[in-house]
Amino acid sequence: MRKILPYLRLATAFGLAISIVWQVTDRLLNNVFRAGEYFAFFTIQSSMIAAVVLALAGMRELQGKADTKVLTIARLSTSTFAIVVLVVYNALLRGTQVLPGEPDFGYVWPVPPNEILHVWAPIFIVLDFALSITVTKLKFKQVFWILVFPMAWLTFTIIRGIVTDWWAYWFLNPNLEAGVMGVVTFILIIIVFGLVSASISLALNKLSTKAKA
Repeated sequence: MRKILPYLRLATAFGLAISIVWQVTDRLLNNVFRAGEYFAFFTIQSSMIAAVVLALAGMRELQGKADTKVLTIARLSTSTFAIVVLVVYNALLRGTQVLPGEPDFGYVWPVPPNEILHVWAPIFIVLDFALSITVTKLKFKQVFWILVFPMAWLTFTIIRGIVTDWWAYWFLNPNLEAGVMGVVTFILIIIVFGLVSASISLALNKLSTKAKA
């Protein structure tokens, strides 16, 4: 398994990149591509980050080099983002209908890249970190690093939503029935879920590293 791991990482990174290119191309062909909106989605941004992190980790593994501390934290972060994408999409967003009058009404996302971005790649990313050996021993207090990108993304998304009234995800829209308190509740739940998920992933990684040492 150790011998094929770098190739699986590189293949998953390639799959993420191809999925994004596929979606962009399909939306361009259907005249519904709006770069400012498409690249504002958390799934897309975190997938691009994950593709880079997986490619770096895969190449270092092929070269026989251990992950640096920064790369280990990045892998923990992308693993957590993957869990959030997997759970939030399948629990809250799968099957969401585009209403008449909205720009994307009538457009159907191509299924294969959507499933890769929201299901199969996240599953691999989570398992890759949780079950692999890492030389750098992270402390549990370092799980808070996983909040850096999401909080920056969230700040930008809310400011943008207030200015443009376009919201990447319905549960961030304070104009809906749940209101501001509903948005705050969703955000707090996702933050706590992310920290708990990161802690569990790190604990599993420590156990895997210890067992295979």
